[in-house]
Amino acid sequence: MNRRLFLGVDIGSTTLKAVLLSDDGTLLHSLYRRTQSQPSAGGNCSGKCRLCGQCNLGAVAKTIDEFLAESGVGRDDLARTVATGSQVVDDFQRFLHFDDFVSEVSAHIAAATQFCPDCRAILDVGGQDSKAMLFDEAMGIWVSKMSGICAAGTGAFLDSVAARLNVPVEQMAERVHYESTLQLSSVCAVLSATSVNKFKNRYPLGDVIAAACRAQARTIISGVGDLFLNYRGPIVFQGGVASNRAVAHYLETITGNPILIPERKQVMGALGAAIIARQSFLQTSSRESLRIVPATLAPLWTGTAKRSAALRTHLTRREFFSRSDAPLVWRNLFYPPEILNAMGVRILTMESYAALRARNGAGLRTIFDRAARKGFSAETCSFLRVLEGDDRLPRPDFVVGTSAPCQQGERVLADLARDLGRSDRHHLVYTPVRQDEHSVETIAAGLEASVAHLERSLGVRLDRGRLQEACHRSNEARALAQQCNWLRFTSPPLMRGSEAILFAAMFSQLWGKPELIELHRTMLDELLAAKEKVERHMSIDDTHRLLWLHLPPFYNNRLMDFVELHCNAPVVFEEVNFVGWDPLDLDDPYRSLARKLLRTGFLDPEFRATQLRTFAPQLKATGLLLYNHMFGRCSMADSCFTKRLRDELQSVGIPLLVLDGDCIDETIDPCSTTTKVRAFIESLNLRKFGSLFDDRGQERPMETPDRTELCEAA
Repeated sequence: MNRRLFLGVDIGSTTLKAVLLSDDGTLLHSLYRRTQSQPSAGGNCSGKCRLCGQCNLGAVAKTIDEFLAESGVGRDDLARTVATGSQVVDDFQRFLHFDDFVSEVSAHIAAATQFCPDCRAILDVGGQDSKAMLFDEAMGIWVSKMSGICAAGTGAFLDSVAARLNVPVEQMAERVHYESTLQLSSVCAVLSATSVNKFKNRYPLGDVIAAACRAQARTIISGVGDLFLNYRGPIVFQGGVASNRAVAHYLETITGNPILIPERKQVMGALGAAIIARQSFLQTSSRESLRIVPATLAPLWTGTAKRSAALRTHLTRREFFSRSDAPLVWRNLFYPPEILNAMGVRILTMESYAALRARNGAGLRTIFDRAARKGFSAETCSFLRVLEGDDRLPRPDFVVGTSAPCQQGERVLADLARDLGRSDRHHLVYTPVRQDEHSVETIAAGLEASVAHLERSLGVRLDRGRLQEACHRSNEARALAQQCNWLRFTSPPLMRGSEAILFAAMFSQLWGKPELIELHRTMLDELLAAKEKVERHMSIDDTHRLLWLHLPPFYNNRLMDFVELHCNAPVVFEEVNFVGWDPLDLDDPYRSLARKLLRTGFLDPEFRATQLRTFAPQLKATGLLLYNHMFGRCSMADSCFTKRLRDELQSVGIPLLVLDGDCIDETIDPCSTTTKVRAFIESLNLRKFGSLFDDRGQERPMETPDRTELCEAA
């Protein structure tokens, strides 16, 4: 066969789609088929999937071969194949060869922009998730948002409603009574399904279907529609749910924007993959002119931070597991450690302790079970559930914390203090969140009051000279930390972000101790050596430069590995390592410590957002990643902060990706995380390199994290 053919395959949670394109881009054949679980072939695998098809992936491969055969072509006739979809797992290459894998977001954008060249807004709703895509004119980049772990805004919800009403899902739109005012819950799929059961024998069928379609439209928009908040224009609606005209009608009503539905709405992901396959094939020759970035930076990072990481581990163990007879004081992340170190007490930073327990992993399920028995559900921050469920917590001699930024943490510490008979030895420092002198005075007075309470309870005195010495040491460590910051700001990637983030300099309980000076001096030496080595191979502009905000998942580093190693997008700095406060005034320590506390940024969302807008361009950041602990319920990554941050970053042309998840509890992480990351990096690749693919034509095996691990709970 002389003609060149291009195959796009989209394997979703409920359907398999395939599209075959000709050399000139004509759609020759398409496939849309619901997938079904297959009996496993077990140990009898023949390795001939096109003949067998007894396992799930084998059945997919067999279906694709049958599709090609019906089109009069074989696998060898394909010039290029691109795959997409949430169900393309690591070993799928064994069943069906593909040349590239792209995110569903990029695939849907490619298809929608062919259907509507002036398209600026896309909404895709499939069986597992919803996706909103918007072209940001100012930044010249497609931005996207995906739904989380709720099924209410997906095709799975309509399938559930159809089953309860005994109506084929394909016929639902034909039976809708559009004038109906009946309402179903749009909070979650379970509540909506309960409403269907409640109403199906009390209201006409058309009213119940209308209420279900309206509820789904509202849930779709509440989940991803804020991306279209200030957009006025047509929205291209595609995916399986786009077949339901009633949902499209209610989407148009809610958004006030025209809804356009492509003829090939159900196979747009596969069509986009085929379009990308063709474009990729035609652009291969031009890719050679692009700057080549090393396929992996790992060899250049070897040894960086090895000594400082070992020192950090040693100091952490010593701090947390010391057998000293000194009084033990619990603190939250924000109470100034300089005060406690000057008093010579042992410190247990509660959030750090919880993170350490999560990284260890031993008994974490039992800890969460124990917290659940005490009444602390997943609505409670997982850091705090660890503390409530851990029966090995050492009894404190004193508990001290700050009121902001975490009210839930304040209450849990008070609850634990009461359970352990320490209510009279618990002090809360009220911490306003505004950057002004009134806040400074309020916090300074609160710190002095906490010291007086500590002295009375522990029978120790805080010597002013020792506090000044601790502040002096803190200033020395600060100066070294800022040198480390500046090196990383002005150099190519010098170390793995997944390693650097664990230092979390901003939250260290070692401030005021000589050990922190030693730690930062060691890191500075290692960074200087890494800079000399790395700059022989690349310049600062050769790679993406990502800034990681908030904390990481502590139970593993698969997510950061995926970003840095698979997507080849280095995290060159982490917010928790930014040391941006002024030197402490030794003659006025309490006010200085109050200013330091406010300058970390986590207390004041407005200051934090403007601070990030300022130093992200200094870092030459190409994108920011915000790990959204507790899905926006955490006060350090809530929706108000995210909204303000997007506005600030928009002014400097830097895109933001919000990754919903949990720092401690991996069972509530959504399956969509890797798709979000991949889509974000692909859009950055397109803007920086002119290609979706970070390797610019150099084939590289797919190394996606095991989806069974990432999606186990969901």
